[in-house]
Amino acid sequence: MGGALIAGTLLARRKRYRAHGICQTTVLLLNLLMIGLVMWPSFQQQVRPRLSKVLHKRYYAAAAIHATLGVTAELLGLYIVIVAGTNILPQWLRFTHWKRWMRVELVLWVVVLLSGMVTYCAWYVAPFR
Repeated sequence: MGGALIAGTLLARRKRYRAHGICQTTVLLLNLLMIGLVMWPSFQQQVRPRLSKVLHKRYYAAAAIHATLGVTAELLGLYIVIVAGTNILPQWLRFTHWKRWMRVELVLWVVVLLSGMVTYCAWYVAPFR
């Protein structure tokens, strides 16, 4: 998905905005599916019940930080798709500085991707050291 996000960015730089929108929206919706089927149930089962007691441990902190950043990126992405692809929202809720918001979203997704790697290491690599 990270590669597809970069590909979508390159499409935008080449002014292929329709392809960019399709690519980024597809990645966003696939990620939403992954969150719903894999990440959310895992978080609910393994992290949330113990979160208030053990946030200082890397295993739980990595997952909590990744979840917070991921939800933020997903919600911002959904908002961008709604603003860019529909007329559902009133004008006063729509942004006008497209490049700025798209760049913020890209940086946020890169951070989420990196925090996902850290979470993977904390969950599946570090426990076996």
